[in-house]
Amino acid sequence: MPPKLSVVVPFYNEGSGVDSLMERLVPVLDRAGERWEIVCVNDGSVDDTLPRLAAWHAKEPRIKALDLSRNFGKEAALSAGLLHAAGMAVVLIDGDLQHPPEVIPELVAKWREGYEMVYAVRRTRRDQAWSNRIATGVYYRMFRHFSEVTLPKDAGDFRLLDRKVVDALNRMPERNRFMKGLFAWMGFRQAAVPFDVGPRDQGRSKWGFVRLIRLGLAGLTAFSNFPLQVWSLIGAAISAIAFVYIVFRLLRSLVHGIDVPGYESIIISILFLGGIQLLSLGIIGDYLGRVFNEVKGRPLFIVRESYGIDLPGTTPLGPKTPGGAEDATR
Repeated sequence: MPPKLSVVVPFYNEGSGVDSLMERLVPVLDRAGERWEIVCVNDGSVDDTLPRLAAWHAKEPRIKALDLSRNFGKEAALSAGLLHAAGMAVVLIDGDLQHPPEVIPELVAKWREGYEMVYAVRRTRRDQAWSNRIATGVYYRMFRHFSEVTLPKDAGDFRLLDRKVVDALNRMPERNRFMKGLFAWMGFRQAAVPFDVGPRDQGRSKWGFVRLIRLGLAGLTAFSNFPLQVWSLIGAAISAIAFVYIVFRLLRSLVHGIDVPGYESIIISILFLGGIQLLSLGIIGDYLGRVFNEVKGRPLFIVRESYGIDLPGTTPLGPKTPGGAEDATR
């Protein structure tokens, strides 16, 4: 009989925290009173994450695992877990215990009220540095003004998805995925549940400043054409300034005569316009690169091995490859 509730957990070099997570998560699911499963996705870890997950599967068959062939990133790992989750409701949760498993019953309660997507919202960001809080606030405001969708503030991947939401997400063909943006774009009936971020169980965050910037830019360019459109406005503004300057120089020449052009003004103009052109080409190149990645049609992830999950010969996202690996083409 298929489970009623699935929990998807991505892991990347978090072997030291697997036991702590399972010791808290399993009792919470047992108390929920529903048939459940845990789908763990090992995203190319190089520590003992996979052996620990395999040991938990041997002890509790409802704990299942997918081992990806390399590190494909969190967005791909979440997509792999969603593709293989069988529950009528699927909860996404991090493996470092900053998403407290004890909040899951509150998410399930909202789902039973009829909501199809229930996202957890952090009550405070006091655990973060003030610079991170400011940067986060600025990013959410930019996304709200320049994007076609609105991200719920202080909501991340910790959420519950109804089966119909999961099926819709699994049918989406794009490979450059920004999951929070996709969740917001899909719509459905949504509700929020506040929670307090728990202390990290082991280690430190894998999301450094550079990776966060890259993810933020990827999200903005995936859901907005503003970075492309803004250069038309900048070009129009520069053209207007240049036209005014030309008129000024003509009038000045008529009144005072022609003088020798200044070397500094020429160099400044060349450097300024050259910088603008290179920057605009970089923005266009970023969009073109995303089109190139989509056109290639490579798998979003490859499953090397599975524990407790049958990999069928074909899936909605692609064929099973020789040797037991499965390509997911979305």
